[in-house]
Amino acid sequence: MTTPFLSAASASGGSCPAQTATAPVPLSGPAFHTEPQSLYRDMRHSYGPVVPVELPGGFPAWLVIGYRELHQVTSDGELFPRDVGLWNQWEHIPEDWPLLPMVGRPMPSIYFTAGAEHRRHSALVVPALEAADMNEIRSHCEELADRLVDGVCARGTADLVADFAEPLPVLVLARLVGFPDEEGRDIARVLKDLADGGPGAQEAYGRFGEHMRHLVAAKRAAPGDDVTSRMLADPEPFTDEEYALDLMAITAAGHLTTADWISNSLRLMLTEDEFAESLVGGRRSVGEAMNEVLWEESPTQILAGRWAARDTRLGGRDIRAGDMLLLGLGAANTDPLVRQEMGVGRAGRHPGNGAHLAFSHGEYRCPFPAQEIAETMARTGIEVLLDRLPDLELAVPAQDLVRRPSAFLRGMNALPVRFAPVHTTGDPL
Repeated sequence: MTTPFLSAASASGGSCPAQTATAPVPLSGPAFHTEPQSLYRDMRHSYGPVVPVELPGGFPAWLVIGYRELHQVTSDGELFPRDVGLWNQWEHIPEDWPLLPMVGRPMPSIYFTAGAEHRRHSALVVPALEAADMNEIRSHCEELADRLVDGVCARGTADLVADFAEPLPVLVLARLVGFPDEEGRDIARVLKDLADGGPGAQEAYGRFGEHMRHLVAAKRAAPGDDVTSRMLADPEPFTDEEYALDLMAITAAGHLTTADWISNSLRLMLTEDEFAESLVGGRRSVGEAMNEVLWEESPTQILAGRWAARDTRLGGRDIRAGDMLLLGLGAANTDPLVRQEMGVGRAGRHPGNGAHLAFSHGEYRCPFPAQEIAETMARTGIEVLLDRLPDLELAVPAQDLVRRPSAFLRGMNALPVRFAPVHTTGDPL
């Protein structure tokens, strides 16, 4: 596939085309969600491992698609901190810029702080997550997954994205942080509007914050056995705004990424023969399919971001102080040079290889307890679904499945399936 913005570079003559292209790549368009790996291959061919890109609104950034270069950026928190305050484009950014909630502003949150302040927030959040009982989380997943399957099992058809993959993680996370179940679905709608980065993103961000501020107030008045109460009990002083922002980071980071992990894994099982045994109780194959997704179709394709603390060079590019670097996690995982060194073909054939960058890397990577919670939610949800509906099959041709129109997150718009109707868990057999 040759994309329009690469055609001029590809026609540049007989010299090696690598890094001959200079025009920035617009970070939008169907290629990012229909054929991203073809797009990344073209980028490598014409630009090398660090690609000049243009964000919506015409703002410049660098997309790091080389595995080694991404490892370098994420390993050097001093040269490439996650300090959004360094961005050299702030004077040009309008208040209603749709990517602003995702990129963020300087604020006292685990996600938008750097250095000592980031470590201070990590020391609050990580122990609160570590103290969660994984058996209890698994039990919540089983109960809530059964409840979601009950909602569709008698009719014989379902959309596994809207009916299952998207609501399950947020319902579990809502319990984990201390929300009553009835608030979970509204939070799911808020987070989807936020992640899509469309015109409703700013309003969704405001509603999200309101939910968390109310939760902090409620748990301060009546603590429980939940993440919020454990954070409030920490002896280090934090403001209510800091608690709310950290809870927003926990919930947002764990929701749609886990939902996409579930739906991408189910799509793989339903469309590729090598994973078909997963649909008939092959528990080992569920894990293999999930690992394959982290390598080949990472839910987080592009992550914002890092900012250069000073002028430097990376991947043959001159990076200026304050430039934004976007982490091309999905592209780096398929970097052919590194995969050849690792002996990785298709990751599903190497189930023990966890060297992917799906959870990022370095000081700011997804904390281990959060990864464990996400994996428990995804795997338990998939296993419950397959146990309850063992004859799942796609209701449309595989080529008609549509990806969410996002360069940043890789997930399905819908995953329509059919199956033999079965009783709900509350029905007599």
